[in-house]
Amino acid sequence: MSQSALPETADQNPLVAILLMSSAMMLVPMMDIIARYLSAGLPPLEITFGRFFFQFAIAFAIILATGKFGAFRGKQPVVNYLRGVLLAAASLCFFTAVKYMSVATAISIFFVEPMILTVLAALLLKEQVGPRRIGAILVGLLGAIIILRPNIAEFGLVSLLPICTAFLFAFYLLINRLRPITDGLLTIQFSAGLSGTLFLGCALALGAFTGTQGMEFLPPTSGQTGLLMLIGLISFAAHGLVVAAFQRGNATLLAPLQYLEIVGATLFGYLVFTEFPDGPTWFGIALIVFSGLYIAHRERVNRKAASS
Repeated sequence: MSQSALPETADQNPLVAILLMSSAMMLVPMMDIIARYLSAGLPPLEITFGRFFFQFAIAFAIILATGKFGAFRGKQPVVNYLRGVLLAAASLCFFTAVKYMSVATAISIFFVEPMILTVLAALLLKEQVGPRRIGAILVGLLGAIIILRPNIAEFGLVSLLPICTAFLFAFYLLINRLRPITDGLLTIQFSAGLSGTLFLGCALALGAFTGTQGMEFLPPTSGQTGLLMLIGLISFAAHGLVVAAFQRGNATLLAPLQYLEIVGATLFGYLVFTEFPDGPTWFGIALIVFSGLYIAHRERVNRKAASS
């Protein structure tokens, strides 16, 4: 699951933008694959905590090394920390999901997020949604149902966690529409890492106090600690690549490349766990990708019409 933002555009270089975005989308599934591997021995809550703690630690070290102490606060700290909590909750849902289902399946279901965002924007921001986008939303939801059907039968309600992830990430993007990001990459990385660490750390402390299964802290081995550090590093690097890509190319060019996550998840899932989506799952994936691309196309058309 990628952590994306839309920063201000710098020098345009479409080819470099495509390479950066493609690299990011192939990196993110590696983080999810590692999380799935670790879930055999560590609770998803602890894995998610490690992801945000080490992201925070990397950002903190870079701030100290570069002397950019203004990044500790930023221009809109409250909004930045709210973004971080939403990302932490979304990551927790997703890492819990991949404990039970393949990463490719979970990512494919997660991509109903553009449909959810369109509905939330219509309900909360009163944005106009025409019949074409409504039709695309229904097609995407049909794709999700096709993918979910066998997983619900096998894993139960836990199969709905990628949809919960999509809802939380849609709210994250909705906040970005209401309060556009004005801080630099280092500030965003630091605030997301810190707020996620505090939020998930409180959950771990509550789990330890109450003895709730799945919320306990299990001392990781040195190998597990190394993999948790790697997850944090991948998260930090992938977010940086996405930001750099959007500084060099526009959303119209780069948005379709996000679906490379499905390709990467399928490839790495097969190499590590010998998991490969079946025919109906691929059909559901195709419906979700088609509807997501069509919604992005209609939004672009509407923006052009509004600006002219």
